[in-house]
Amino acid sequence: MSEPAEALPSPWPGRARVGGRWALRVLIALTGALVAVLLFGRISAPIGPFDATLAFRPDDGGATIAVPPLGSIGVEVYNGPLRLDVGLQRVDQGRAQALASDPVRLAGVVDQVTADLRSAVVRLVWTTAGLAIAGAALTSLVITRRRREPLIAAAITAVVLVGTGGVGAATWRPEALSQPTYSGLLVNATSLIGSAEDIVARFDAYRASLEDIVGNVGTLYSALSALPAPGGDGASVVLLHVSDLHLNPSGFDLVEQVVEQFRVDGVLDTGDITDWGSEPENRLITSVGDLGVPYVFIRGNHDSATTAALVAAQPNATVLDDSTVTVAGIEIAGTPDPRFTPDKDTGDDDAGDDVLHASGERLLEVVEDLPSPPAVTMVHDPKQGRPLDGDVPLILAGHTHERRVAFFDEGTLLMVQGSTGGAGLRGLQGEYPEPLTCTVLYLDAETGRLQAYDEITLGGLGETEVTIQRRAVAQEETAEGATPASPTE
Repeated sequence: MSEPAEALPSPWPGRARVGGRWALRVLIALTGALVAVLLFGRISAPIGPFDATLAFRPDDGGATIAVPPLGSIGVEVYNGPLRLDVGLQRVDQGRAQALASDPVRLAGVVDQVTADLRSAVVRLVWTTAGLAIAGAALTSLVITRRRREPLIAAAITAVVLVGTGGVGAATWRPEALSQPTYSGLLVNATSLIGSAEDIVARFDAYRASLEDIVGNVGTLYSALSALPAPGGDGASVVLLHVSDLHLNPSGFDLVEQVVEQFRVDGVLDTGDITDWGSEPENRLITSVGDLGVPYVFIRGNHDSATTAALVAAQPNATVLDDSTVTVAGIEIAGTPDPRFTPDKDTGDDDAGDDVLHASGERLLEVVEDLPSPPAVTMVHDPKQGRPLDGDVPLILAGHTHERRVAFFDEGTLLMVQGSTGGAGLRGLQGEYPEPLTCTVLYLDAETGRLQAYDEITLGGLGETEVTIQRRAVAQEETAEGATPASPTE
């Protein structure tokens, strides 16, 4: 009788041990890699004018740009187990100043930021990979105490990293860059400034039209011969009223052309020549000294004391601060806006009408000490002119970005200029930029009385239309029957 055959041993216990061993290896490798990346996987790099930090963190992919304390911007550009975190730490003053003062660098700022970011991400990838592999190998060595295990852990980590990179490359979605999500105070960013694509499109179209817009001012010169004479047979003093240039280069070009073609005797600027009153912005102001005619300026609520001092340093320029100046025989008085709203720490944003009226009253004291009222009075905000009603014949103002001519109750004529700079780049926030406006004033050389004025308007985005309208001011014209100024002014 034969003996029964022995049963073969089951292979599953061995396979389970091998599977468990490899699962443990993977767990140790990934744990060590993750700990090393979380502790040390962060680099610092310059990105344009910013000093930034970059790091990969466990998540479901995408990229997040932190802009403390405003919030963050998220972009779902790829999938995967790691998210790219970019934190903007601070603005390097040296790089920012060099950027603002060099038009060539400023024009290429987008390319520079892109190149800096690409270089930083590449460096971060290699740094992260090296740390992950080193962390996995070191952790494996500490736990297993076997020479071969660190090599296996390193290989496992390398395979995972390659797979992670492959998933990211396969799911790369560059179109997601135009659809960011915002958090914190940046939630309202799109409602305040619009999408990045829309702003770029509007700015490109606007920039392309600037040359035609400013160039068409030349057509105004030929139109002057067909306009009625400014008034009387006597000589006239021609002054150009501008306001709220807001650092728009085309606004400065417009001023230059009108000065030349209308043979202007002087320029009267009722403020807001800049946007923030910062030192880098002031570079364009030096063009004031190239006009070759007197330039009278009062500080607006966007102009700093530094800005006013730079204007005053230009040839033929005068900054009025509760003071007077005479241009071509015409006496001009002016007072600055008492506020400086770009500086949020001053509390001037909350300043009420009393502050503006007090400014007008200080200028009134100066006017009352003069032998006779000045022919022209300059304020930035129309509300500053209310205390001067009845004591001066003509007040020039700006601030509102809306051209308006009206009389105060006691007969003083108020002329509010629109924005000669089309409100600067902020004019691009709407569907179309604001028009560029300025006004040429004709005053009697003997009496200083306003005889007539030309309202010049240049079309905004996509328009090259230039219009001019001359309005005569009758000698007997009074406040009766004229459009009154608003009670709030």
